[in-house]
Amino acid sequence: MSGMLKIAIAGCGKIANAHASLIRRLEGCEIVGVCNPEPLKAQQFCKRYAIQRLFTEVAELLQQTRPDVVHITTPPESHFEIARLCLEQGCHVYVEKPFTVRAEQAERLLNLAQEKGLKVTVGHNFQFTHVARRMRALVESGYLGGVPVHMESYYGYDLADPIYARALLSDKQHWVRRLPGKLLHNVISHGVARIAEFLTSDAPRVTACGFVSPFLKSINENDIVDELRVILCEGEGTTAYFTFSTQMKPSLHEFRMYGPKNSLVLDQDHEILLKLRGRRFPSYANKFIPPALFAKQHLGNLLHNFRQVVDRDFHLYSGMNNLIRSFYSSILQDGPVPIPYREILLTARIMDAIFDQLRTCRSQAQLAVQAAPVTVGTDARGAEP
Repeated sequence: MSGMLKIAIAGCGKIANAHASLIRRLEGCEIVGVCNPEPLKAQQFCKRYAIQRLFTEVAELLQQTRPDVVHITTPPESHFEIARLCLEQGCHVYVEKPFTVRAEQAERLLNLAQEKGLKVTVGHNFQFTHVARRMRALVESGYLGGVPVHMESYYGYDLADPIYARALLSDKQHWVRRLPGKLLHNVISHGVARIAEFLTSDAPRVTACGFVSPFLKSINENDIVDELRVILCEGEGTTAYFTFSTQMKPSLHEFRMYGPKNSLVLDQDHEILLKLRGRRFPSYANKFIPPALFAKQHLGNLLHNFRQVVDRDFHLYSGMNNLIRSFYSSILQDGPVPIPYREILLTARIMDAIFDQLRTCRSQAQLAVQAAPVTVGTDARGAEP
């Protein structure tokens, strides 16, 4: 990557640490300032990463430092206004997921970026891990034999996470609770975006079912939907399932693509990619040859992961590292952005459809409870005893 970029970071929370750490490793990049409404938090952040200038207002950050790129790592409610201000001031923008709270906001930002000749991306870093890029290359090579027939995306979440999940459950004023989809809104874009990348329709039919798990109900938490099942359908074309769960064990982060010729399975947790042969072997050979082929593939995944360790590129944020590098290259070389705007907008629209359906279902359920007749004191036929 050639050229020099001045980078600013808006927001000094947990994920901002990953951004700053990765940016500092890139040649030709300088973090010229950070912004956070809590000065002490900004001071600690600047000291940690040897950043000279800190601000409490985004407008002042932009005016005083004149960055080329701004990374927005604030809570989602503020993404739209901060990104809009940055674009209007001539800055390229990297927005952490979810891109915006509503799809209408995403569309406005993307249109503004195009009007200004600026570039925007969103933090769907799981699409840029080593294993995800290997899957994408296979799909582009035609391995599936055509467009996907069906896709399945699984995203597990651990409610025992001491840093994030426990804070959310213990704090009734937590910012996640203000989002339309609450916990779901802050995390499912990773799994939805995997599907959106390979859909061809801009308006797939979405059917969503969500509920509060028995575990959350047992601790009197009835406001956070943590189990979600979604069906997506492109007419008579590609279909997809999306599953979010806090209760499934093991907790999966998996993506499956089924094609007309062959299929692929991506296991994000273990950085495993498996090719599924479409044709069966004859007779009993089908019981012996496939296990041997799978064993060979698993060994190949092991060796691939080991090479990444040797190259010092096997870490939690390798996907973010690749995404940032790709985004910066698109700016310096005026090339295509790593995540097409169509995919960003489609992900936002699918999430809108999910949360609108969940809200409608919960409202109808509440009305049904309120309207239910009182039946205390009647027998099974409704007659008084």
